[in-house]
Amino acid sequence: MWEYYGKPGTSPIDWCEGNYQVSSNIAEFVNTLSNFLFLLLPPILIHLFRDYGHFVNPGIHVIWVLMIVVGLSSAYFHATLSLIGQLLDELAILWVCAAAFSMFFPKKFFPRCLNGNRKIFGTVLGICAAICTGLTFWEPAVNAFALMLLVIPTFIILCSAIKEERSMRIYRLGLRTALVMTLAIICWLLDKFFCDTVLGEKFPYLHAMWHILIFISSYTACVLFAYYAVKEEYANRIADLRYWPVNDFELGIPFVSIKCYYNDEKRNI
Repeated sequence: MWEYYGKPGTSPIDWCEGNYQVSSNIAEFVNTLSNFLFLLLPPILIHLFRDYGHFVNPGIHVIWVLMIVVGLSSAYFHATLSLIGQLLDELAILWVCAAAFSMFFPKKFFPRCLNGNRKIFGTVLGICAAICTGLTFWEPAVNAFALMLLVIPTFIILCSAIKEERSMRIYRLGLRTALVMTLAIICWLLDKFFCDTVLGEKFPYLHAMWHILIFISSYTACVLFAYYAVKEEYANRIADLRYWPVNDFELGIPFVSIKCYYNDEKRNI
């Protein structure tokens, strides 16, 4: 099975970028290299969120590690255009979405039968992700459908939270996240369905732009949801949105700092 699925060119998906034009060993050179942010930023985020992981939820680091897996899987897929590469890419995205949902999905939207129990909610999501993983090898289109079901409510919940936000710093980050996510989706759609037009403009790299934009919007969305998770579920914690390396420069790398209350005393973490 691996000999067939792992063979270069077995994936039914082929993006606009010409194949093997830069290197005889890499099918889509620019699409492959454009995954660099998935490998570069997560280690920095693991460091920046070390206190969040210690005092709020250590599961935040699982999301950053899974983003690295997404980057590696996507690079392998675009380098080979193999079916196994496509499946690994899609499954990595599925699992990082499932992990983020299980950690950050607002309890007010939980089904009543769960009684606000996040552990049960996470278990149900894990089971669904496992089922979709198995079905993917039977019918790859199942995974794309599952991803669509996860992405749409993420965008809706994010936009709803932004509209009600009073902190201008959070509002501006939310607005940028929604804008970048919208641009990313437009790039994906144009490259997927309007390839002839894109080729006519002599810029067949919109899918590479999708990689960069979707990473930026995905990790900033996780930062926002991490902030809201503290605000809604941890009475003795206060989330503070900060930027690295300079806090006053809002185009830096955002992260969430934690202030804790112990015996009516506030301590910065």
